[in-house]
Amino acid sequence: MSSSPMEASPTGEAMECPTIGVFDSGVGGLTVARAMLEALPGIRLLYLADTAHVPYGGRPLSQVQDFALQIIDFLFVQGAEAVIMGCNMSAASGAHTVAESRYDQPIFELIGPGSQAALAATRNGRIGIMATQGTVNSGAYGRTLASLGEAEVLEQACPAFVPLVEQGRSDGPEVEEAIACALTPLRDAGVDTAVFGCTHYPFLRESIRQFLGEDVTLVDPAEHVVQRVKRHFASRLAACPASASAHRFFCSGDPESLRREGERFLGLPLMQVEHVDVPVENCGIIV
Repeated sequence: MSSSPMEASPTGEAMECPTIGVFDSGVGGLTVARAMLEALPGIRLLYLADTAHVPYGGRPLSQVQDFALQIIDFLFVQGAEAVIMGCNMSAASGAHTVAESRYDQPIFELIGPGSQAALAATRNGRIGIMATQGTVNSGAYGRTLASLGEAEVLEQACPAFVPLVEQGRSDGPEVEEAIACALTPLRDAGVDTAVFGCTHYPFLRESIRQFLGEDVTLVDPAEHVVQRVKRHFASRLAACPASASAHRFFCSGDPESLRREGERFLGLPLMQVEHVDVPVENCGIIV
């Protein structure tokens, strides 16, 4: 395994650039990974796509929490110094709260940053949440927004979106039909702010923008959670070179979708995607 880039700290000691783990049920978390690589050049990325179990949306929250906790364990064993849960449903399941009791290292979730950004953006107080059925059923966004301020929150399940993205489809008649079917209630309700409550959905950003209209602000929680990571590692990031680090990619299912979308979306060659079982047995990689 290649080592991370190192620079000298002000005291003369070697300072290693941070290694950050990101996971999702599939390729959706690549939207988080891209935001992180753009904002934090030089960091080392560990990315795990649990494509053997995608989509998470129809699964019980207890099962999603179990998957998430095992993946977090795995990423820390592989050397992550922090983990971003690039899956809204894993946050809705409360996995980060359980994991935080196990580790001193930080664990970042998306629902809090996304909710804060939505409240700051809305002009008429009507906020739409585009999410999986599981996240909608959990009511996690509604509770978080209610704890932060006053707004009318409409949570809308978009079950067709994740399968389309996993197939590499971001436009065309089927995508347009799925968007119209799912998001007409938000458009008719007059929301002026819409949150990507699933990290797969920004892959459909342009088609969604066209349907909802240019006057609707689209909030991507990934852009805001990355700023929290940046603040946490500020001193070390200042010493990191801008050159690419030795990233690693893991997948629990067929690696082809992760390789294809990773290369397209991140602009990086994914020469090798390592296979790992989830549930992870002893946190070991199966090659």
